[in-house]
Amino acid sequence: MHLFHVPPSASGWALVLHGGAGGRVEELSLEESGSYAEGLTAAYLAGAAVLAAGGSALDAVCATVERLEDDPLFNAGRGAALTAEGTAELDACVMTGDGRAGAIAACRHARNPVHAARKVMEETPAVLLIAPSEERLTGWDLATVKPAYFLTPARQQQLRNVQDRVLEGSRHGTVGAVAIDVQGRLAAATSTGGMVNQSEGRVGDTPIVGAGTYARDGVGAISCTGEGEAFLQGVVAADVAARVRYLGVPMDAAIEATVAAELEPRSAMGGLIAVGADSSIVVGHNSPAMFAAYHDGDRLVTHT
Repeated sequence: MHLFHVPPSASGWALVLHGGAGGRVEELSLEESGSYAEGLTAAYLAGAAVLAAGGSALDAVCATVERLEDDPLFNAGRGAALTAEGTAELDACVMTGDGRAGAIAACRHARNPVHAARKVMEETPAVLLIAPSEERLTGWDLATVKPAYFLTPARQQQLRNVQDRVLEGSRHGTVGAVAIDVQGRLAAATSTGGMVNQSEGRVGDTPIVGAGTYARDGVGAISCTGEGEAFLQGVVAADVAARVRYLGVPMDAAIEATVAAELEPRSAMGGLIAVGADSSIVVGHNSPAMFAAYHDGDRLVTHT
């Protein structure tokens, strides 16, 4: 188990993001791949600018995830992994510490699924919508794209390699961000293209409140990445929050205990990011590596 902990922030706000617990996209050329660290840094700076200006945690996590969704390196938005049928079905969720939440699953037309999830929370009585139509997204004044937008050459080659058994399918690609603002409000956002070569209609933990995404004021905000079925079965994000809330254990200890209790018995790998009500930050994963970015009080740290 790999754990990284940052004490409470002197500024009163904090932000941490992840770009998945899986590996790099091997099908990207050197020119295409660019820098994962640069992508993580740009996403962090987008969210940090919101918080530094006194903005809300919700605005910050959405700005952060939007940048990751627009970066084809990461398995969300533009860089979404493809299904066995060669299509892209995107999932996303947002949750605020006051208990509000919104999510979408199997979405094929939202350029930025995180914004669609936010619209579900703010514009509808629902929490989760499946396959919202292009017309509905347009009615929410969201940027829409045709399904071909997500069919990048790298992801198409990745799918062929997995189907030809040249490469093992990634089960851990997801992006997410959690934050606390100067008002003490917490928020979490998670977005994913799912597993490479998954069946059409398969939905993992990302858009399920309490499984892959969770926030509660006074407790913390959590975003997960990993083998979705195990995170669903273990209700991992909510389990971590419950350990903090009811047992009074620190966030890092709660994450370690939940991974031991819910992921390891299922032989599942993945990771979590969290920000506590005291603005402390935790990154934890039992996978070999995890993409993440946060400020440790002295400098911006990226894990690649």
